[in-house]
Amino acid sequence: MISSAEITELPVSEKLLILEAIWQDFQSRYEDSEIPSEHKKVLDQRRYRAETGETQILDWDSVKDSIGK
Repeated sequence: MISSAEITELPVSEKLLILEAIWQDFQSRYEDSEIPSEHKKVLDQRRYRAETGETQILDWDSVKDSIGK
C-alpha cells in the first residue's frame, strides 16, 4: 500500500493518473450498485423541480460566492 507521504512526493501527472483510475473504479462500482428507493425518490423530485423551473440550479462558484452574505 502506498502511504500519504509517498503520494505527496509524486509528480502531479502521476497523481492525476491515480485520480483517474480511482474515479473509473468508483464509476464502475456505482453503475453496478442499486440506488435505494428513498434516494431515487429525492433525486426524481429534485430533477422534476429543476425541469419545471420550480427551482434553480446554481453553479458552484455562484453558491460559494453567496455563502456568508
